[in-house]
Amino acid sequence: MSEAYFRVESGALGHEENFLSLDDILMSHEKLPVRTEIPIPRLGLFFPERSGGADTDNTIPQGSKLELPLWLAKGLFDNKRRILSVDLPKIYREGWRTVFSADANVVDLHKMGPHFYGFGSQLLHFDSPENTDISQSLLQTFIGRFRRIMDSSQNAYNEDTSALVARLDEMERGLFQTGQRGLNDFQCWEKGQASQITASSLVQSYKKRKLTDTEN
Repeated sequence: MSEAYFRVESGALGHEENFLSLDDILMSHEKLPVRTEIPIPRLGLFFPERSGGADTDNTIPQGSKLELPLWLAKGLFDNKRRILSVDLPKIYREGWRTVFSADANVVDLHKMGPHFYGFGSQLLHFDSPENTDISQSLLQTFIGRFRRIMDSSQNAYNEDTSALVARLDEMERGLFQTGQRGLNDFQCWEKGQASQITASSLVQSYKKRKLTDTEN
């Protein structure tokens, strides 16, 4: 007997992801550009073209530029030991922050990064000097896009919204769907359908059997 998947909320906007959330699992595998500050043994097993092979314990040399999944970069990052440094993905750099501050609605967030807000929030873990600017940009981008998303969810009922939704990050898509569910519930309430009570299948079966017995 199969059961429907019960969606677990993302924790990516907090300090740590929620590894029971499929959204967070997918986000944690997005790649982050890094630079090694010390030789890292055995990491070369995943990057054989960058290591010296088994003779050097598959060590990645100091100064190597790699793209690591977020979960691995967070595991290796240590402020005291300086194992690696992180290069900001371009969409979180000053140039794109300027675009967002001008008009965040023109950007196709899903194309730039399907977990824009969650991934950006996790970048704050790496203590970049630009962290304050990044967090402000994330907040202002969300505020700037929120009203349009919710307005669209309320005014595009029973219409093709695929083009609109395709430009939204995963969290924004969840908000859009919540808005449409709210509108649907409200319209059902207006039509008097919200409190309708229907007979269960057991009651209906009992009525059918009783009718059959009466006829016989």
